Amino acid sequence: MIFNRQTWFGWPLLGLLLLCVASAVPLRAQSRDSSSEESRIVTGDANRDTHYTRLNRNFESARSDKFTGGRIERAEFEPGQPDIHITVDVPAFRLTLWQNDREVKTYRIGVGLKAFPIIIGQREATEVIWNPTWIPPDSDWVGERKGIRPGQVIKASDARNPLGKVKIPLGYSYLIHQAAKPTDLGNLVSHGCVRMLRSDLYDLAEKIVAARSAPVTPAQIARAKRTKRTLVAQLDEPLIVNINYDTQVIEGGVLHIYYDFYDRHTNILTRLRDELKSSGVDITRVDDATLEQMLARPKRRDQMFVVSVESIEAGRALEDGRIVPVIGRAGVKAKRKAAK
Repeated sequence: MIFNRQTWFGWPLLGLLLLCVASAVPLRAQSRDSSSEESRIVTGDANRDTHYTRLNRNFESARSDKFTGGRIERAEFEPGQPDIHITVDVPAFRLTLWQNDREVKTYRIGVGLKAFPIIIGQREATEVIWNPTWIPPDSDWVGERKGIRPGQVIKASDARNPLGKVKIPLGYSYLIHQAAKPTDLGNLVSHGCVRMLRSDLYDLAEKIVAARSAPVTPAQIARAKRTKRTLVAQLDEPLIVNINYDTQVIEGGVLHIYYDFYDRHTNILTRLRDELKSSGVDITRVDDATLEQMLARPKRRDQMFVVSVESIEAGRALEDGRIVPVIGRAGVKAKRKAAK
């Protein structure tokens, strides 16, 4: 997959974004009023195919059979192996750490509110920070919080700091940081950031540090967990974070159709046909009416429609397909355990 940052940021917007403080949460203007094509909503039916072609073709899930050959290799984490990267599948509420192009671990996440959507494309992380400070941005939603002013430096020990124990800055105020509560997972909850359970965030942060041999010790990390003392681990090379909004993914021979909760018109007939054809699926026995019904099946962000490629090719997509939770039973159990 190839991501081009210039696709998303024009020079005028870049100048504005550079004024934002990296530890703050994104401004409404960044998330909603951006001049980038990524944030535009095309409402005319005649324009939707063009919209898809321009914006979505290169922002597909790394888990797609088109890239994996139908099999995702998995491996145990290896300290000292620096070839790592992260992918974020927004519609699936899933963040994955890869090492040497193998899946090491996948975590459930919460993402940006509809009014403050997470940005799609390639980001870079250059540091991991325990007990981070928070500097509220000059944004309307900050003014709605009592006792908080834009530009304040709010320390980790302050109860008003919403970032939790760890943050991983992604540039232009976008962050990976701690969830406020377990129910954040699988929901639209942030002002453009990725939220994770604290235990998962600890695990991810320590794996990043160990893979890159960052200059912090286990003792320093343990102390940061016990205290409110800030600890910064600088990475020698940027860690690539690829964020996609792929609502149609064939993984392991199974088509997954996710709900388009950002209303970006990704679940359109042309895109589904292209996804199936580019994955080598024979759709000669599937008419447009059937494909439209498949696209309409998921009704909420916690639902996805799944059906095997074999059933599609046999003309039994509607009969054999089913609606399943985006976060399955294992994820629900983990959320309940974390809530206790």
